[in-house]
Amino acid sequence: MTIEELGQLYHLRREVEMERQRLAELEERALPGAQRLSGLPRSQNVQDRLGNAAAEIADLRAVIEAKYRRCLAEQQRLEAYIAGIEDSFVRQIFTCRFAEGMSWRQVANRVGGSNSPDGLRMLSKRFLLKN
Repeated sequence: MTIEELGQLYHLRREVEMERQRLAELEERALPGAQRLSGLPRSQNVQDRLGNAAAEIADLRAVIEAKYRRCLAEQQRLEAYIAGIEDSFVRQIFTCRFAEGMSWRQVANRVGGSNSPDGLRMLSKRFLLKN
């Protein structure tokens, strides 16, 4: 497995979160009172904004659900890979960094000892090159 493959879960989670924020903004704009009601329409191009927003919200929810399922599948794949690592220390590092999405500094604090963030990063790269 490569660093890029290991990092996919982090990026997928961020992508899901971005889509959820977009959904919240859409839902907020679709709330009653969010539309400008000024009487008669000003142009011939009258659209059902609420209907369009509802359709867009439904589509975005489906996209989020699909990405979330992909995220769960990637998490299971990552956890299976990490579980197969024989060295307990390396497993801890990979769990913190790739499964939990911690920074290298947070990983160093979690695993303790005199391990520096750069040292742990290099250790993980060496492990991946060897395996």
